[in-house]
Amino acid sequence: MEMTVGEALIQCLEKENVEVIFGYPGGAILPVYDSLYSSKIRHVLVRHEQGAVHAADGYARVTGKVGVAMATSGPGATNLVTGIANAYMDSIPLVCFTGQVSTLQIGTDAFQEVDITGITLPVTKHNYLVKDPAKLPTIVKNAFHIASTGRPGPVLIDIPRDVASATIHFKYPQAVHLRGYKPTYKGHPSKIKEIAALIKKAKRPLIYAGGGILAANAATELLQFAEAISAPVTNTFMGLAGFPGEHPLFLGMLGLHGTRPANLAVTRCDLLIALGARFDDRVVLNLNSFAPQATVIHVDIDPAEIGKVMATHVPLVGDVKSILKTLLPLIEKIDRSEWAETIQRLKQEHPLTYVRNGSLKPQFIIEELWNCTRGNAVVVTDVGQHQMWVAQYYRFKEPRTLVSSGGLGCMGFGLPAAVGAAIGAPDKQIILVTGDGSIQMTMQELGTMMEQGLSVKIVILNNHSLGMVRQLQEFYCDKRYMAVNFKFHPDFEILARAYGIPGYTFRTEEDVVKQLPEALAKPGPAIFNCLVPTEENVSPMVLAGKGIAEAIDCG
Repeated sequence: MEMTVGEALIQCLEKENVEVIFGYPGGAILPVYDSLYSSKIRHVLVRHEQGAVHAADGYARVTGKVGVAMATSGPGATNLVTGIANAYMDSIPLVCFTGQVSTLQIGTDAFQEVDITGITLPVTKHNYLVKDPAKLPTIVKNAFHIASTGRPGPVLIDIPRDVASATIHFKYPQAVHLRGYKPTYKGHPSKIKEIAALIKKAKRPLIYAGGGILAANAATELLQFAEAISAPVTNTFMGLAGFPGEHPLFLGMLGLHGTRPANLAVTRCDLLIALGARFDDRVVLNLNSFAPQATVIHVDIDPAEIGKVMATHVPLVGDVKSILKTLLPLIEKIDRSEWAETIQRLKQEHPLTYVRNGSLKPQFIIEELWNCTRGNAVVVTDVGQHQMWVAQYYRFKEPRTLVSSGGLGCMGFGLPAAVGAAIGAPDKQIILVTGDGSIQMTMQELGTMMEQGLSVKIVILNNHSLGMVRQLQEFYCDKRYMAVNFKFHPDFEILARAYGIPGYTFRTEEDVVKQLPEALAKPGPAIFNCLVPTEENVSPMVLAGKGIAEAIDCG
């Protein structure tokens, strides 16, 4: 069948079962948008290209499917870069399409020309500049395969305008043939047996589970495994929602702002089983004092992560779901009551606490959110103090119910990601918890939210400052607060009305208790402007150079 490359691209996306594209048009991508006119694929017009890629990211996180974003050349393409880097750091499957100037103009500094494949090379799993029109279908097939297999990640396809307008004979490939790209899924049998033997000997095993649990859809197997070996579980931030937050074996998040029971358990365990986690710097902190008594097992689908940060006694490359399924029948029930008693004592002695002194505390708001939803919501966050309070005080019940920027720590992620999450999970309640700094980075996407008819509830923890930076300046700059306090602020309740959204301002605990449950239960969007103390800190906190067990109370 003869058609233009633009038409062929839309055909490819339909064959990949793409339901929605988040994008912003422009001259170089015009032939593709013209072909999209008669497609059944839903297009979501964002207000900024960064919003498109973050929305595609949020959609991918709640659905497990590949998110798709589209932009034109030049600034359209460069505006995608932050979101692509964010997806790369968090292993999120995306395919991003950018327009490019015509092939004869490439390298001439033509209007709206940038080398987007060169720019994104370090932050994509792979990328393509389509020079041969006939290769477009194969490139798209390969891109979706690469993005969604092995360790997931973003792939970018750059399409020159003359290529998009060229005519080809369209035939979509049935299979992928990529030499040199063969992710390992099944773990080595001898290593699995070795792990089973180590578990049998261990008196104080601990499971350290990361985002790889969610990427592999292995939450059920993780729960079965933890119960089978009677081992407590601590999650990385990216691993939250991979294990039930109310389960007796759950310790909470570990690391810089982790719970004391989690951090102390890591220090005392004799066997550390890392599943789909990468020992990043927000977790390990001081390498010499991290799990000092433990034999370390590291299971990950990406061989580059094993041994990269921490010496591993038993490395195992493979899909964590497949490996846990193989490992479970080899497990023998062992009495670990003494370790269980130690864990319960740590929980009792070191609960998360904050001071209630009459002002509206952010921790209280998160607790009330959980009381209202009981974990039956998708919680989206931006980055900062509010993100850590959500990690500490909201007890996630099901996989894919936390959407947040982990590795890159990208402020402005929250609102567009909530748009994508709401489209990907239309039957779920979507709650965005954000800060007054983060929301102002991408608040134009309120227009996208309303245009799409999305019922996102937005909770702004408004401390009139860049709270996490202010906290760092308190401890590391002798309270020399520089460029962290907002001297001007929009009235977020009035801003809500400007977009036709119900707005609320909460000043006291009584305001929250009286109004939040009813407002959350109402259909449609809402914005809650929560006035919280500027000086409130995230606690506990591990200071620079200290070990994971040396957290201080900085509330």
